[in-house]
Amino acid sequence: MATKRDYYIVLMVEKTASDDEIKRAYRKLAAKHHPDRNPGDEAAIEAFKEAAEAFDVLSNAEKKARYDRFGHAGVEGMGGGAGAGFGEASDIMDAFGEMFGDFFGGGGGGRRGGGASRARRGASLQTSLTIELLDAAVGCSRDMEIEKHVTCVTCVGTGAKPGTKPQQCDYCGGRGQVVQSQGFFRVQTTCPACRGVGQIVREKCTDCRGSRFVARTSKITIKVPAGVDNGMQLCLRGEGEAGEHGGPAGDLLVEIHVKPHTLFERDGRHLTCQVPITFSQAALGTEMDIPILTGKHRLTVAAGTQPGEILRLRGQGMPDPHGGPRGDLHVQFHVEVPKKTTKKQEELLRQLAEIDEKHVSAHRKTFFESVKEFFGAAEEAE
Repeated sequence: MATKRDYYIVLMVEKTASDDEIKRAYRKLAAKHHPDRNPGDEAAIEAFKEAAEAFDVLSNAEKKARYDRFGHAGVEGMGGGAGAGFGEASDIMDAFGEMFGDFFGGGGGGRRGGGASRARRGASLQTSLTIELLDAAVGCSRDMEIEKHVTCVTCVGTGAKPGTKPQQCDYCGGRGQVVQSQGFFRVQTTCPACRGVGQIVREKCTDCRGSRFVARTSKITIKVPAGVDNGMQLCLRGEGEAGEHGGPAGDLLVEIHVKPHTLFERDGRHLTCQVPITFSQAALGTEMDIPILTGKHRLTVAAGTQPGEILRLRGQGMPDPHGGPRGDLHVQFHVEVPKKTTKKQEELLRQLAEIDEKHVSAHRKTFFESVKEFFGAAEEAE
């Protein structure tokens, strides 16, 4: 599999380029490599598709942000980049056809005449879904209701009253485009009368009022893969707005929000659990049950465990939604100091303090000697 080139290099723009600069760069490359200008040139077609893929990502603020941070892997499955689906040049016409009208006419890069016959892909929709961390760990399904526009069944998407049909636009002669002469130049633009359709609906459908679409609430099931992280986006193909003139429906983009958990803190595939222990447990060691994603785990705390020490449990973290190895669970110990003690506890702690003063380690002895010298020097100075 060939390595994808950097999208900024493809469009020959800087990372700081504005939306207009990105659009101009793409239009220039699209015009240069357009199939109508390079018939039979496979290299030009591939360059045409590569430029469209780069533009699809860099012209979308969300996709661009993920690409800048994670590269090509960051836009996989978002309906862009590696998943843009531009298998043929015609797919690009459907996605960005309006950008080519001024150059090639017909709104579709050289397919002149019969504007109404050109199929267009429907618009994509966006929504969000909030789930719990434990659901994200094992994957889940959620039913949602999405309001979208579907083809009107009364007029079968023509926009015309049943028994009638759209008529050819008189202004553009059904081409959907009009040509204006300006000196030596001829500029072809979308017909203002039919808006590029090439047809006029004189008797409109009473249900869709000539729009060809009606709003409907659709119930869909969203399958969330195990290991999905906060901010990830799922793409449900064909669940967006209906296409025009027989074109495919758009997609539904679902952004996932994972709620924070009371016990686990997530960092990608890895989890951290803060576990409190007493001084005696830290000093003498113990066995205790700690929470893991699947329930509980019997953990051995070694004698002499230090405050803040971390113990790693391999494979007890989150699964990787892309098929990589499962993450780890990091258990971090915190030694709790009691704010109140019983009389018996206080007696034992005082005995321990006396023992500490009699059996001081080399490091602590050096410290106390330094303190004694410090106070002695201060008294002599007085």
